[in-house]
Amino acid sequence: MISIIEVHGHRGARGLRPENTLPGFAHALDLGVDTIELDVGMSSDGVVVLGHDQVVSPAVLADTGPAWPGDPAYPYVGKPVRELSLAQLRTLDAGLSCDAAPMPGTRIPTLAEACALLAPADVGLSVELKTDPTWTDEEVELLTAAVAAVLKTFGCTERSRLLAFDWRVLAEARRHYPDLGRVALMERKTLAPGTGWLAGHSPADPVAAAFALGATAVSPEHAMTTPTLIDQAHALALPVIVWTVNTPADMTRFITQGADAIVTDYPDRLHALLAATPVL
Repeated sequence: MISIIEVHGHRGARGLRPENTLPGFAHALDLGVDTIELDVGMSSDGVVVLGHDQVVSPAVLADTGPAWPGDPAYPYVGKPVRELSLAQLRTLDAGLSCDAAPMPGTRIPTLAEACALLAPADVGLSVELKTDPTWTDEEVELLTAAVAAVLKTFGCTERSRLLAFDWRVLAEARRHYPDLGRVALMERKTLAPGTGWLAGHSPADPVAAAFALGATAVSPEHAMTTPTLIDQAHALALPVIVWTVNTPADMTRFITQGADAIVTDYPDRLHALLAATPVL
């Protein structure tokens, strides 16, 4: 038998619908996820927009035409998101990234639009801020403040968590937005010594470092998640949210090891597994 575990839809349900899109979120809601995970950045004109990559990626976005005739920035694919306005970003087709069910013509949503869809639903929000050590402290503060403001406007603060590999986001949230959850994302790349992701904390003991920073949960990549890490986090009262887990065998393993939540591209698979398994 296994314990109850939270189902977190990764970028909505990216194995089933285009990632970080309103149709993807709607499908994740239909599947009954507990939490929707999404990624945000900021346009050149200060709007919080959804998207996993800091550069417009041809893997998930396609140019359709310039925002206005003769725009010298066109084509936009390959350009940094922060250098493009909302009007320019809106021209991109975000509906082609899912082999299972592409939805051509889908546009990049703003965080406000996502919150307008999700606020009426009984679902948590895990908002990953896509900054890195090349960002200045002021830029990190600006994006964190903008995200917090949108969540507050839509009444989503109490059920939202900010996620970051760049732990300066978590430090900023602890200082100024303590009502928001703070999730310390972990992967082997960002925990390498000297990489600058951990807001000055040592990567030698990442769980202890996350706790010292004021994280309210830890979210390690599945390849580094062990029973020892889970037990260490639980000893500090930190829930463990494992990402990204897509096979039933791995789902079962992390559930039996005591993880609190699983982030998956396929919430339907995890729900099917939970439905077929007796619960403690």
